[in-house]
Amino acid sequence: MASIDKAGTFTLGTRTVKRMGYGAMQLAGKGVFGPPRDRDAALAVLQEAVASGVDHIDTSDFYGPHVVNELIREALHPYPDDLVLVTKVGALRGSDGSWNPAQSADELRRAVEDNLRRLGLDAMEVVNMRFMNGGAGHGPAETPVDAQLTALAAMQHEGLIRHIGLSNVTPAQVREAREIVDIVCVQNQYNLAHRGDDALIDELAAAGIAYVPFFPLGGFSPLQSEELSEVAAELGATPMQVALAWLLRRSSNILLIPGTSSVAHLRENLAAAELELPEAAMAKLERIGGEG
Repeated sequence: MASIDKAGTFTLGTRTVKRMGYGAMQLAGKGVFGPPRDRDAALAVLQEAVASGVDHIDTSDFYGPHVVNELIREALHPYPDDLVLVTKVGALRGSDGSWNPAQSADELRRAVEDNLRRLGLDAMEVVNMRFMNGGAGHGPAETPVDAQLTALAAMQHEGLIRHIGLSNVTPAQVREAREIVDIVCVQNQYNLAHRGDDALIDELAAAGIAYVPFFPLGGFSPLQSEELSEVAAELGATPMQVALAWLLRRSSNILLIPGTSSVAHLRENLAAAELELPEAAMAKLERIGGEG
């Protein structure tokens, strides 16, 4: 079994977590909607992740909806003391599987309460405010953040939320948010080919704030690159392992949450924590971002 300890740790709020975590989104059905094709396999992935040392899991009650949180509770409750569950709010699923903004104070409160109830928790360790920008939420936009964060801050004051993060935001929104509440993490799209947040990552690192890339392997369009394939072949690894290892090396404040519904694929992802990238490999990989 691969050890993820080599990837190191970073602070998430008041907790110290291993930098290699797990994203539970793919445990739901096709399109992150409905039940999993194989419920027992989904439960096994969660149990294997924790058994492998993963101590932070990313989820949301709008995955399924409700499905993923219910799986997490069934597989892992009562939770290990060191396990940090991170959720996100800001959307609702339509009956057709659509992703719809749900960002009013009342909607955000219901979302937090739904997460707590289905996960079996009294307080969420971290709640990420996912900005939908009036639609499906693919790509950030310069919209105000004060109303949503004020609503979350009120629930933080009540003890329902311990820490607040952001998802799908611009650097300007991050700066605005930090003037309203303490932000412990930012979750945006970022990977070898999608490097738009380079400056933001460095800014957050200087402030001790975690950066959590979603779609670290390309998401619905998996990373494909001649350079990536060449480096993987040279190192005897898979391209996806190399892509994850590059993220771990990119900055010490990056926390990874690669998702999968397969135990075998989970083990492959976690093994990236042990992969060392020589300088020549790093130089070749950097060219991918330049192309992107």
